[in-house]
Amino acid sequence: MGIVQNQSFKNTITTYIGFGIGAINTLFLYTEFMSEQYYGLITYILSTAYVMMPLLAFGTHNTLVKFYSAYKSRNNVNSFLTWMLFLPLLMIVPLGLVGYISFEIIGNFLSETNPIIKDYVWLIYVAAIAFSYFEVFYSWTKVHMNSVFGNFMKEVFHRAGVMILLFCLYFQVIAIETFVYAVVGVYILRMLIMKLYAFYVRRPIFRFGKLPNLKAVLKYSALIIIAGSVANIILEIDKFMIGQYIEIEKVAYYGVAIYIATVIGVPARSMHQITNPLTAKLLNEGEKDKLKVLYKKSSLNLFIISGLIFLLIILNINQLYLLIDDKYTGGLIVVLLISVAKLSDNIIGNNNAILFNSDYYRVVLALGVLLAIMTVVFNAILIPEYGINGAAFATFMSVIIYNFAKVAFVYYKFKISPFCVNTFKTLVLIVILAVVFYFWEFPFHPIINIGLKSILIGLCYGLIVYRMNFSDDIYIILNKFLKK
Repeated sequence: MGIVQNQSFKNTITTYIGFGIGAINTLFLYTEFMSEQYYGLITYILSTAYVMMPLLAFGTHNTLVKFYSAYKSRNNVNSFLTWMLFLPLLMIVPLGLVGYISFEIIGNFLSETNPIIKDYVWLIYVAAIAFSYFEVFYSWTKVHMNSVFGNFMKEVFHRAGVMILLFCLYFQVIAIETFVYAVVGVYILRMLIMKLYAFYVRRPIFRFGKLPNLKAVLKYSALIIIAGSVANIILEIDKFMIGQYIEIEKVAYYGVAIYIATVIGVPARSMHQITNPLTAKLLNEGEKDKLKVLYKKSSLNLFIISGLIFLLIILNINQLYLLIDDKYTGGLIVVLLISVAKLSDNIIGNNNAILFNSDYYRVVLALGVLLAIMTVVFNAILIPEYGINGAAFATFMSVIIYNFAKVAFVYYKFKISPFCVNTFKTLVLIVILAVVFYFWEFPFHPIINIGLKSILIGLCYGLIVYRMNFSDDIYIILNKFLKK
């Protein structure tokens, strides 16, 4: 677990720095420096691009992680990496041609409810390409157990770039229309920098030689498109469908609430950068006992860390909403529902890595397709009736059902579970502290209230976790910190 702890810790730090910058952008700068309509437009463009990303990437960012450790000879490795660089073009080029020919039809369809979308539809395709190749180059570094720089680019770089653009907008250096294009430009620049770093980590030697298991690689890539699309549909389709059914301003309100809850997912995002290739390696080498240990440790550690973040968010949410524009404060239910959904993502540990790097990914893909369809149906029914609260409930139900199904399937096939006695203890601790602190507010300014309450919650939570030794890994880290 040494390399996991080391890189996960660094990734967690950079991820929280990124989320801190993003929080300033999302909660304060976006809401103050531009209208809700343009804020909603930018959220819509990026969310729709994320939905398209797995398709344009042709699944290669996942294929790279799954198969890289299986190739031993230098020639095979070079051939494999070459294929990974060029496979996305099999989707990007034809879809680009279709989009160019059918641009008017697509633009009219997407902008039927919100006409402002039409002039910016092509940016969705460009952003999706930038997202796709960024993930490919990031996976290129992850398979070499080098995830820290890529995580910085994934979590910090674009948010810092957007912050600079927001101040340029505020000081009227650029117009709002230019800002929209510049945001996509930041993601393109991020992709190019990631490419340079990936090629620095391992310089590509282009070789379209005969590749063992090429058929299996292509088949996996084609099928994993569905897996990636399912995950992104569950996470991002709500924002797209809000823009299709109701005013685009509501996308901005929903985006603020979602961003607050998404902070809970930071530990999982950080740890998965290194546990994903490590899980693939253990599966390829048949190390079932080590896989079982990694599964339980990743689940428990993520649940403990994310449980604290969950408490800090839901117990401070009312005070936080006092700090931002009143128009954006209608997402309390959204925050609560998505927070629980994100907590469930953490408690399943490296479950996704086990499934998508094993031979059972086809069954999971079929299950994922059904759940993606269910997500769309839920959103279509609930958004027109209940607005952004309906979208949140649709996402909540889909995520909970999907995670339960994945845990059950891994247990059925591998006879391993992520849960232990300390998982239950952590759950009880979270519930008790939530009940104790929810109605407790200090009579000061919201920032002071949030600070004091967070310190109190953190001390209570950390002390109990440390004294009762919920996790050996966390106990060792806390022990080293306390000794220093």
